[in-house]
Amino acid sequence: MNSNHPRHILVTGGAGFIGSHACNALLAAGHTVRCMDNLATSKQDNIAHLEGLPEFEFVEGDIRNAADCARAVDGVEGVVHLAALGSVPRSIKDPLATHATNLTGFLHMLEAARFEGVKRFVYASSSSVYGDSKELPKREPNIGLPLSPYAVTKVTNEVYAQLYTRLHGFDTIGLRFFNVFGERQDPEGPYAAAIPKFIRNFLKHQPPQIHGDGLQSRDFTYVGNVAQVIVQALDAADPRCVGEVFNVAFGARTTLVELVKALQSELATVDPAISEVGMKFIEERAGDIRDSLADISKAKELLGYAPSIDLKAGLRKAVPWYVKNWG
Repeated sequence: MNSNHPRHILVTGGAGFIGSHACNALLAAGHTVRCMDNLATSKQDNIAHLEGLPEFEFVEGDIRNAADCARAVDGVEGVVHLAALGSVPRSIKDPLATHATNLTGFLHMLEAARFEGVKRFVYASSSSVYGDSKELPKREPNIGLPLSPYAVTKVTNEVYAQLYTRLHGFDTIGLRFFNVFGERQDPEGPYAAAIPKFIRNFLKHQPPQIHGDGLQSRDFTYVGNVAQVIVQALDAADPRCVGEVFNVAFGARTTLVELVKALQSELATVDPAISEVGMKFIEERAGDIRDSLADISKAKELLGYAPSIDLKAGLRKAVPWYVKNWG
């Protein structure tokens, strides 16, 4: 895709946590952005700072509705498809809802974009596709058996996207996100991600709850790194990128206990009493991967991905936002 001129880009799920950061990055890169969201698991507050800009447009719509998808892609040159129903536990409890959004909705977007003649379709996959694979670090060709309905939907997204590239010459690039964190990630609700939930607990002087022994590891990825690679995937001119999937992570492994201690240290600079709060260990959670660490060499080589913000630097950026908004 030619990156030498500003383009009109649709971001689905653009009012969500990752989506709002993607909108920021695309606007900063000189593109005009149409944000589509049904606001089911996201917040209009996340994009309030963008509304009113001539280069930004918000449209309320649902990817489960084919007509909404067709309207959303009208006149755009690129699509960043981030709309999804996240959470492994939610997918285990309600697989039909996860299927409707993550699979039927994904297919609606593929079809709408193909018929509109969209030049590049960048979509969110997930580290959950590695399933029961024990290999570390995780390398793109070597996925395992899925451990949840959510993982099944993400594997199938990749299969569909690659099929559309082969059948229709449709330009797709998948990004496998690993444990993304940062400002605007919602700590509320039963399916909130670990870092915002842990922060919320510490701010209330309550021990964060850790499933299992806390020695399971994750490759925590600051959202600014993710926003960077989304823009790079849209702009990538190397034909070897088309129809491919890429790990998007920092490339470092942190246990949950280490994470909680790092969070506690950062938050204690704001409220010293937090340093006295302990941890609470509870039962293991079904569908969870034990260890996760990404090999990001493919994204570095083909997309120019160069994540510059590690876990501790990311926490230094994110914690003040949580203190201000949830403290």
